[in-house]
Amino acid sequence: MEAKYVFEADRVRKLPPLILHPFSDGGAPARVTLSARASLILRGLLPGAGFSETELNEQLIEGRYCEIRMLYYIGKDLCRWVEQCMEFVAQEEALSGASIEPESFICLLVEDPPEPVAEKLRNWGVADFRAIFRRALGLHTVFASIPPCELLGSDFIRLHHRYTDALYACRVESGFFARLRSADFPFDLYASGEYAQKLASEWEKQQEPPLL
Repeated sequence: MEAKYVFEADRVRKLPPLILHPFSDGGAPARVTLSARASLILRGLLPGAGFSETELNEQLIEGRYCEIRMLYYIGKDLCRWVEQCMEFVAQEEALSGASIEPESFICLLVEDPPEPVAEKLRNWGVADFRAIFRRALGLHTVFASIPPCELLGSDFIRLHHRYTDALYACRVESGFFARLRSADFPFDLYASGEYAQKLASEWEKQQEPPLL
């Protein structure tokens, strides 16, 4: 059952910032590229280039598993942000009893992020960030930690985007919660290094002696 109403805020409340950490596996982009190429070859859209079907399937699975790992670690940051938002709500008596649940912030992030956040993601080259966030959050509905490749079924690995989309839909359609608007609950987006620099700069300003 989906949420049936949009929360009518009495004032604007700024949420904690969303901080995304870089994915540290340096070889992942190359494996993802090889996987995409292997998929095209297996579908007959590119010449085989001397690879056997077994080798192509191995490249496909390896790259798709890299995508799952990247989604998992993105989802970890998103889930941390949702927890921080719930802690923020718990501190405000005016928001108690308003049916604001984790799914309220999940839908806010995926469906109605503040325009500066969406613009920043596009500037980072993340065009379809909604799909990435949706799949990252869907993955976290079933995995508390990332499982090794050999524990996942090959069909799940190959079609993880379809399964994780379905997991996300199941989560947001299975309960009653308030819908939030970014105009009422804005938030900022930072890369982890960028946010660390921001905090350091603010700390340095606080240490500066006052002008006489």
